[in-house]
Amino acid sequence: MTSKPSRTTFRKRLDEMVSVLREEIVTGKRIIGEYLPSELALGEQFQLSKNSVRKGLDILVSEQLIEKVPRIGNRVLNPGREGTVELRFGYYKSVVEEAAMEQLLSDFQQQYPHIRVQMIPLPYENYSDTVSEYIERDMLDIATVNYSDFQMFVHEGHHHLLEPIMSPSGQYPFISDSFSYQNHILALPLIFSPVILCYNRDHFAEKDIAEPDSSWRWSDLMEAAAQLGNEQDRYGFYFHLLSNNRWPVFLLQSGSVVERDEQGRVQLGDSKLMEGIRLSRDLLGHQHIFPNYMSESDADAEELFRQGKVSMIMSTYFSLNHLKDVQFSFDVAPLPYLNEAKTLLLAIGLMVGRKSKAKEAAKTLVDYLLSYSAQLTIRKNTFSIPAHKKAAEWSGTDILIRPSRFSMYREIIPSFRFFSELRLRSDEIDRMRNEMKLYWSHMEEEDELCSRLEHMLDRATAQ
Repeated sequence: MTSKPSRTTFRKRLDEMVSVLREEIVTGKRIIGEYLPSELALGEQFQLSKNSVRKGLDILVSEQLIEKVPRIGNRVLNPGREGTVELRFGYYKSVVEEAAMEQLLSDFQQQYPHIRVQMIPLPYENYSDTVSEYIERDMLDIATVNYSDFQMFVHEGHHHLLEPIMSPSGQYPFISDSFSYQNHILALPLIFSPVILCYNRDHFAEKDIAEPDSSWRWSDLMEAAAQLGNEQDRYGFYFHLLSNNRWPVFLLQSGSVVERDEQGRVQLGDSKLMEGIRLSRDLLGHQHIFPNYMSESDADAEELFRQGKVSMIMSTYFSLNHLKDVQFSFDVAPLPYLNEAKTLLLAIGLMVGRKSKAKEAAKTLVDYLLSYSAQLTIRKNTFSIPAHKKAAEWSGTDILIRPSRFSMYREIIPSFRFFSELRLRSDEIDRMRNEMKLYWSHMEEEDELCSRLEHMLDRATAQ
């Protein structure tokens, strides 16, 4: 017995029909005033039912590319100003450089001249609240979102504002459903990066020290850092300690998670998690290798590295985009490890507002940004890793001078972990960081920290 085509197959056929007709209209292959083939003919051409054909034609009507003439057919409209669809795209400012967004939107505009994209930069602080308010008021059609903000978006009950979308084929399996909730995909990955080690090769060559590799433990890093620094104007290692995209690495590498008893209480004393927290303070305690520098963001660590004032930094592929023009040789390596070789995985995705009046046009933009051609543009013009596997692993002639071990991320995929593996929410990560400032500053002992962290996590559980 022949099995019926899946819903996914029907969706692909429907998308193909809409895409083909849309392209023919906006490129002038179909003349203004011309009638499209009958619904029956379109059904036969694209192997779709009459109802599916009508759904596809409704999309083109919503985009003002065709109009339905009762008892006659579907007539082509002018895809110019009269048929223009306006999209409001909220985004992190960093994604412009990290995803070559200006180039992508320029290419999109050429392919879809009837869709105009208005870029709306959004603040990093309270991002999930801002986006939810904008979507609620129908002020955004599409927005970027990172994994942490998405988890907060869901935790605060804003998931109902997002339109479920289908995952495209070709994405890395470990990243494809990272923005899911209750069996619905509510955002799709655009780019990603593990947290890695970035180092100045010239400094290593100068001191005749072997470059980092996957066998390095943190003790190896500290030994190398001590030799690389000179305690005056160059230090061995640095990272922005207060970054939630950096310090949770030490918790992940402890090999443990936050455990709660039957009453929901947490006990951290003598746990492996405390080994990770202890290591983070030990690194700070070596002032001859770790500068006593008051950084405000990860960008400060990158700037110290650019100036040659530190030899190694905890970094990401996203951050490498700020190092394109440095005048020295640098490379990347896996992070050193504590108990387990794990690293923090960061991802930036795209989500569509459920209340959008231009929902189909928004999905068209999302489909384009996740297509092989657009993802290849990201691969060629940035150091970020596209979510599309084939595009990410493209091996043609490069226009950028990349670190020699750029593809190293492929070998350490088994070590990738989202912070949620710790059984912590992003707001709890925030609170833990704030509670640990006194400990990191050597102004309180470990047992005091444990007591305060346990109390804080217990209260968070009860809320």
